[in-house]
Amino acid sequence: MAGLAHFGLEALQRVVRDIIPNGALVSQRLNDVPEIALYLIDESYPQYALDDDAIQRIMTQPLYWVFCWASGQVLARFLLDHPELVKGKRVVDFGAGSGVVAIAAAMAGAREVIACDLDPIALEACRINAEINEVQLVTHQDFNSVRGDIDIIVVADVLYDRNNMPWVAHFSERASTVLIADSRIKDFSVAPYRVIARADSDTVPDLDESASFRHVTVYQAGP
Repeated sequence: MAGLAHFGLEALQRVVRDIIPNGALVSQRLNDVPEIALYLIDESYPQYALDDDAIQRIMTQPLYWVFCWASGQVLARFLLDHPELVKGKRVVDFGAGSGVVAIAAAMAGAREVIACDLDPIALEACRINAEINEVQLVTHQDFNSVRGDIDIIVVADVLYDRNNMPWVAHFSERASTVLIADSRIKDFSVAPYRVIARADSDTVPDLDESASFRHVTVYQAGP
């Protein structure tokens, strides 16, 4: 792993507890992808009002990887149902988070899967989650420094931040095939992407989000 020594599950637990009081990671099977288990925050994570210090810690280091978001579940399910998309190919999961989509790609027979995320702690979560699912991932913090040909880029739940939109064009220039799953942007009209699937899912553990965020669309660029 570039830039981060492996430090194990207990150290990952301490990271969570330092930011979310009484928070704990537990291995959980996913509702829509029961083939995959992930270490995610316990569903009984604190839902009471946090003090200002705790809120500041969460804002400074948001733990996106302690949840499996709806779009991640939908794209993981899609890859497991359509393994021909990744079988024997080199895959990059951009904004990997918990690693759910990367793990699904590996399970579906990808030749190599690179989980890419700016957060080095998320990359450690990807590594640990890959271990419990008995697959191998390469982890990388900087997408632009991934060398060699990429057959397919998979992306889930990164367009909540509109600053990430310029990446969309870059993806289709870097790989012959790109799959993007998103529930936040409802009018995604960017060539050469087209809608190939729609599905409903939810966040694990459930955040009781707006119903509109449960409706996920999968877009594809390339053949």
